[in-house]
Amino acid sequence: MALVPLIQPPIMKALTSEKERKIRMVQLRTVSKREKILFPAVLLLLVALLLPDAAPLLGMFCFGNLMRESGVVERLSDTVQNGLINIVTIFLGLSVGAKLVADKFLQPQTLGILVLGVIAFCVGRRRGC
Repeated sequence: MALVPLIQPPIMKALTSEKERKIRMVQLRTVSKREKILFPAVLLLLVALLLPDAAPLLGMFCFGNLMRESGVVERLSDTVQNGLINIVTIFLGLSVGAKLVADKFLQPQTLGILVLGVIAFCVGRRRGC
């Protein structure tokens, strides 16, 4: 994700015309505060019913969204969005790196996964995702 600013501009210039890049999108309607608060709850409920294994991960995304949109825990939301996310990212990287063994990582499958990730990113950017 750190390479997005380097990868995205050439892809966008190669796959879109000048006219397409100048299009300005307008918001169709304003989303009410009620909708912003209900969306994470409904989404989490549906995911928990359909894909229970993904519920904890999506639950954290929904919880963060709910904290930001509710406005009740402003200081906590600000801390989570800025300082805490950096600390958690560092610890996650350290813990994954500590468990990683070179003979398991340096394989042709790893390169294939990285190439597929870059292709998925390029296709997603082209499709506007």
